[in-house]
Amino acid sequence: MTRKLVFVLPLAAAMFASCDTKEKEKLQTQVDSLKVELETSQKMAQTLTEVGVLMDSIDQSRKLLRVDMVEGTTVADYEARMKDINSYVKDTQHKIEELEKNLSSSKSSNSAYAKQIKNLKNDLLQKTQEIASLESAVETLKSQNENLITTTKLQEADLADKQAQIEAKQQELALIEARVQELMIQSKMTEADAYFARAQAVEEAANRTKLAPKKKKETLKEAIELYKKALSLGKNEAQDKITELEKRI
Repeated sequence: MTRKLVFVLPLAAAMFASCDTKEKEKLQTQVDSLKVELETSQKMAQTLTEVGVLMDSIDQSRKLLRVDMVEGTTVADYEARMKDINSYVKDTQHKIEELEKNLSSSKSSNSAYAKQIKNLKNDLLQKTQEIASLESAVETLKSQNENLITTTKLQEADLADKQAQIEAKQQELALIEARVQELMIQSKMTEADAYFARAQAVEEAANRTKLAPKKKKETLKEAIELYKKALSLGKNEAQDKITELEKRI
């Protein structure tokens, strides 16, 4: 369309030079109209080029965003990338509206431009829907991540509570074990005292035996054995008794 108008204008100018006043006015009107059509056509061609660039920018930004999401990206980077994409979409919509306005104001009907504009609108609509779908998917992931974080925090709190319970039980068991050890020691000491007392009684019985040396010796040996048991249970003073009695045997 633009090329045709460029060729028509010089031809109209040549015809204008060879005509009378009325014809010149008529031709002048036609030339002016052709100039307007030419300017409109050039403007539309320029706008179409700009729309093509914006469409490419949308596609490129979407591809980069997908790569970022696969490799990992921050919320700030995602929002910045999405802001750029939405800006490209908005600019494209504005340019297409400008094309439609210029086409409607053009006196000549150009089906080629109309078809291009229709295709661009359909293409932009598809891209917009894909972007909306992507945003929805991201929002779903963000929600899932927030739920996961909440669940993790609850699990961590539960684990911390269980750990505290375990530590409390361990402390309780340690106290019980210490008490058991204490009781065992007391029990051994009580048993040691009992053996020591029995050994003293047997020793006393041996000391009272006057006329039976063999019986006295056996009784002293019994006392020594009792003193040894008392010593094994922690009654250390029994050692002196053992040493004393062994010398008497």
